[in-house]
Amino acid sequence: MATGTEPTADRELGDLYAVLGLRPDASRQEIEGAYRRAALETGYEDDAWRVVREAYEVLHDPERRARYDTTRDGFRLPRAPGKKSHNPIDRLFPSLPHGWRVAIDWVVTIAGAVAIVLAIKAWVVNPYRIPSSSMEPTLHCARPAMGCEASTSDRVLANRFIYHFRDPKRGEIVVFNTPKLAEQECGSKGTFVKRLIGLPGNVWEERAGYVYIDGRKLNEPYIKPNRRGNESMTLADIPPRNTYKRIPNDYYLMMGDNRSSSCDSRRWGLVPRKNLIGKVFATYWPPSRISFH
Repeated sequence: MATGTEPTADRELGDLYAVLGLRPDASRQEIEGAYRRAALETGYEDDAWRVVREAYEVLHDPERRARYDTTRDGFRLPRAPGKKSHNPIDRLFPSLPHGWRVAIDWVVTIAGAVAIVLAIKAWVVNPYRIPSSSMEPTLHCARPAMGCEASTSDRVLANRFIYHFRDPKRGEIVVFNTPKLAEQECGSKGTFVKRLIGLPGNVWEERAGYVYIDGRKLNEPYIKPNRRGNESMTLADIPPRNTYKRIPNDYYLMMGDNRSSSCDSRRWGLVPRKNLIGKVFATYWPPSRISFH
């Protein structure tokens, strides 16, 4: 028993520390020793024994003792320097039962993780699946779809914030929201993945399957000979027809690497900058196809 804390006849029985003759900062060993002595003193008489036993059960259990300390008039168990909890749940609800604290911690943790994932998908990086053969063989789609070379569609990652800091560049593979005419011409809508070929101010044309920018033949090492096609057309031939001589500001011309089988700007027109989602920078699935673009 702690020195100077011997039980007295006039102690306050409503104070559990006083019941056992202890100071509020007594250790568990002191609580156990005081309990044995108090039990012997009471002679295990019914009423006195019940009070001693109740005091011991509360003070010997760390969680019950902590709750008791927070509700005890005139006393709050002091925290050791540097031990103050940084958990907002503990600080907002100091007397919350341990089980509830754990449950709330899990809910907050899971909700926070979901929010982070959604924020990353919305503003940083988002995955996309290649659904068609328009970018073969640079990006594979899955058989048995027409023109696809692989059994599994490539999955790519697009940087969603890069075009907030710089202009798009020719040759980049871009994810974008499809123009309205694309649904009618290609039978699909949502998002497309194509290569950016024409920039604002460019004069674009295609001669027998080869692209010319401002009258100069464009070097396109990503186009395989059997995928080139043999079309010939100018800006005046793309929708809306007889409208453009040069690509207007904030508009871009997109083409697939599989030129002979790509539903692209040649059929549904230019893409406004506001439709651009991001630059494809990596293929992450399947593992054999992992690469950077």
